[in-house]
Amino acid sequence: MRSIIIKELTVISLLLGIILSLAGCVKETTVTDPKTVEKKVEEICVDYGTYGAEAKDRIGTLLRELTEIDRNAGKRWSEITEIWMDPDLGKDLNYDELPDGLPDTDELCIVVLGFQLNPDGSMKDELIERLCVAVDSAVKYPNAYIVCTGGGTAAENGSATEAGEMAKFLITCGIDSSRIIVEDNSITTAQNAIFTYDILTSLYPSVKKLAIISSDYHIATGELLFKAEAILRANAPGNEKLEVISNAAWRAPAGTLSAMFQAGALIELFGDVETAFEIYYDNYDIHSLPPLK
Repeated sequence: MRSIIIKELTVISLLLGIILSLAGCVKETTVTDPKTVEKKVEEICVDYGTYGAEAKDRIGTLLRELTEIDRNAGKRWSEITEIWMDPDLGKDLNYDELPDGLPDTDELCIVVLGFQLNPDGSMKDELIERLCVAVDSAVKYPNAYIVCTGGGTAAENGSATEAGEMAKFLITCGIDSSRIIVEDNSITTAQNAIFTYDILTSLYPSVKKLAIISSDYHIATGELLFKAEAILRANAPGNEKLEVISNAAWRAPAGTLSAMFQAGALIELFGDVETAFEIYYDNYDIHSLPPLK
């Protein structure tokens, strides 16, 4: 009888040990709060947008804190900030047409970034100049696709879109319409990246390489956002589906985009549109654009 009681107590002790052990595991398992990750990402973006390279140490600390909260997010944003802080971002600009040596196959897609239309829906000179660069580049690489990207930004013409007008121009210049892809929903550079990525990865699986065409002051921002979008969407960091490999630019007589504007765009990519637009309105003249949907 005594031995039976001892065995039963032993079994009970083992069960209690297992229960307590499991309870400890449950207690230690935490679910990452998306808002906590969002706040940390926005701190990183705003700090660099405000202070630039002077914030490097602070950003390093924030990235470590982000990694402790969410290892995957920490790795992705470490890669993005490395690209953003690289002094060579957007450098080696190629004026007037894409350089030699790019793939002359449908693996390449030329991405032409839009520019706000005139109120009546016609294209401004800056957008036409970008398209001239695109035409020369498309002739040089006749097997590449061309994405025209940009939505409705004409104050008095709701039917006109940047991408639609751009596509018409390219066809008039002799570019085969079968090569032209129209992304006509975006009104920001961040949305250029988001919606172009949607189209290419779902409908054009042959495309692996991107070449960005814009005004020279806009190339770095375009490169940053398209690379960042690829990193954020990859099933694992380092396994991006699209790679930005080159650029071609129109030499604009004026124009700048601040690091804080880029911060807003990265925040928009991350999904906080409201904060992004607050930054845009404070740092860039987009008041005449329609609200982001």
